[in-house]
Amino acid sequence: VMVWLRRTTHYLFIVVVAVNSTLLTINAGDYIFYTDWMWTSFVVFSVSQSTMLAVGAVYYMLFTGVPGTATYYATIMTIYTWVAKGAWFALGYPYDFIVVPVWIPSAMLLDLTYWATRRNKHAAIIIGGTLVGLSFPLFNMVNLLLVRDPLEVAFKYPRPTLPAYMTPIEPQVGKFYNSPVALGSGAGAVLTVPITALGAKLNTWTYRWMAA
Repeated sequence: VMVWLRRTTHYLFIVVVAVNSTLLTINAGDYIFYTDWMWTSFVVFSVSQSTMLAVGAVYYMLFTGVPGTATYYATIMTIYTWVAKGAWFALGYPYDFIVVPVWIPSAMLLDLTYWATRRNKHAAIIIGGTLVGLSFPLFNMVNLLLVRDPLEVAFKYPRPTLPAYMTPIEPQVGKFYNSPVALGSGAGAVLTVPITALGAKLNTWTYRWMAA
């Protein structure tokens, strides 16, 4: 019974943190709400989202020691954001008003790395972190290409609480060497690794806290 209770509490804890990290993600510069802001600032969006995913996913994956936990974590983030999307849609906003980031495939690569290297923590940090940073912009750009014209959505349906200085602007196509995906992947591959290491390090602090 104690083992079952511990495991249940464990996974509920993951749910709570995934929900909170999703809230932080949604508020990270409103990139999730405006497709044109996502396009214009795609590199910033990619780095913030991939690092947010990696730090939480690797933390819980190493905490449980079970490959698949990272995908579980990303799935919770996705479901929670779809709930937010549904809430805005119920208020009369268009379906494409909120674009849900594609976290799950990148988290699956992190899980796959951990599983393929026989639960090697350092391989999960270096290889898995790199794969998350590289893949995330690719999956999200495909996702962006499938939504309606971002300018139409942004100008026709402005967010009520949007401050004046964040009024949607014309996307600067070609601003990042005509390839925001390439720069996002490059920056993400470099920056996600140390953040993934931080997520792994949090386990050490957690264990010390539990033992205190």
